[in-house]
Amino acid sequence: MSEFNGILTVLTFFPAVGIVLLLLFNRGGGESAERNIRWIALVTTIFTFVISLIVMITFDKNRAGLQMIDRAQWIPQLGISYFLGIDGISIWMIFLTTFIMMLAVGASFPLIEQQTKQYYVFMLLLEIGMLGVFLAQDLFLFYVFWEVTLVPMYFLIGIWGSKRRVYAALKFFLYTMAGSLLMLIAILYLGVSNETFALPALIAGRDTFAGAQNILFLAFAIAFAIKVPIFPFHSWLPDAHTEAPTAGSIILAGVLLKMGTYGFMRFNLPLFPDASAYFAPAIAILAIIGIIYGAAVAFAQTDVKRLVAYSSVSHLGFVMLGIFALNEAGLEGAILQGVNHGLSSGALFFIVGVIYAQRHTRDIAAYGGVWKVMPVFSVLTLIITLSSMGLPGLNGFVGEFTILLGSMDGAAYGPTPWIYTAFATVGVILAAVYLLWMFQRVFMGPVDNPENKKLRDINKGELAIMLSFLLFIVWIGIAPSGYFDFMTASVSQLVESVSAGAMVALP
Repeated sequence: MSEFNGILTVLTFFPAVGIVLLLLFNRGGGESAERNIRWIALVTTIFTFVISLIVMITFDKNRAGLQMIDRAQWIPQLGISYFLGIDGISIWMIFLTTFIMMLAVGASFPLIEQQTKQYYVFMLLLEIGMLGVFLAQDLFLFYVFWEVTLVPMYFLIGIWGSKRRVYAALKFFLYTMAGSLLMLIAILYLGVSNETFALPALIAGRDTFAGAQNILFLAFAIAFAIKVPIFPFHSWLPDAHTEAPTAGSIILAGVLLKMGTYGFMRFNLPLFPDASAYFAPAIAILAIIGIIYGAAVAFAQTDVKRLVAYSSVSHLGFVMLGIFALNEAGLEGAILQGVNHGLSSGALFFIVGVIYAQRHTRDIAAYGGVWKVMPVFSVLTLIITLSSMGLPGLNGFVGEFTILLGSMDGAAYGPTPWIYTAFATVGVILAAVYLLWMFQRVFMGPVDNPENKKLRDINKGELAIMLSFLLFIVWIGIAPSGYFDFMTASVSQLVESVSAGAMVALP
């Protein structure tokens, strides 16, 4: 069975055009050669973003199934196909990937001065891998793209990171690779038992492996839990974030962590519905522990970048809580909050990068009074900080409110789901505590350190990047219905599929 629309293939592999141009580019010498390398990478990501917008315009919001399918036989003897498709669960992940990559490449211009060609080649290769993860509908193809993302991020951290970059890169690679091997075994079992690796066919034939649901669920779940990361699989994240270059941290927070939450929705829920309902309370408890633990540890940090890193553990706990509420409100909130976290945390890491480039320190105690010397930068940072803590009118509030609404009605959590909601709400309060504490220490008060008096305010390039983040932070906050419209049909179909396959009664 072959079907080929082409646009998703073009979207996925368009960054390869930039890679080829960079590899063929004769550096020569001087600043002009470096500038050309940077602009080749940026223009490539801009065109990729434009293609993703064309996909969104073409997308039919009222259809629940896969759209714009590209499918062809790849290894027919093994039931493996080249199979790409998009639906309401993945479309916002595609937008987020192309948007964040465009800004991350732009943010790299003043920061990456050594081995620039290799740096941007790895960035574009990473974009291919991430797009493939969100579009692949064949488990073998998905696994290939999943593993592809590990290599460029390993080198981005290991070569262009901070002092402990090699340790952080190796830790990131080993953690994620270990989980991936368990998932590979489960993928092989599914493919062999059904003689196909195509996800729709596996969902339709899930009765053939119903007896092994729990084990298969755990094999996938561990891989995705490490990537999210869920407590207690989170220890690689602060090191990776802290040591990664600014763009690496933006991509890691903005997109790579969402590969884990997306994996739960795309694979665990429809393939193993009964196991999803069975493990939902346990995962919800781990999510709540992560929400509170991440917030508490963030408050204790003296390194502003590690504070933002631990905030990701807390915020993504909300996403996991929404997913395993196993209802429409929870899942829609989880998808939107994944986008929100990518925007807000990506922007926070960019902010840290801006001040670190000037002061070469991330120690919170080294700052103070930054508002007086960088007023425009400080105002924009305050809005982004408020979005991360879920202030009404900004994006974070919409996602968290919808998730909490879903968890209140989470039948999979047992007869008293409100208890889960009550504990999760503590995380909302704690987020305000550690984020406002950080903002006060860095931006408010007197300028006690003479080095801070030398700081310059935001330049045009930095302003363009921050305003790009803020556009969607505010847009989602005041008009979220347009974002929900894209996902409603697909989420409804997913909830029906899980309810039909779960032995636990779900709404």
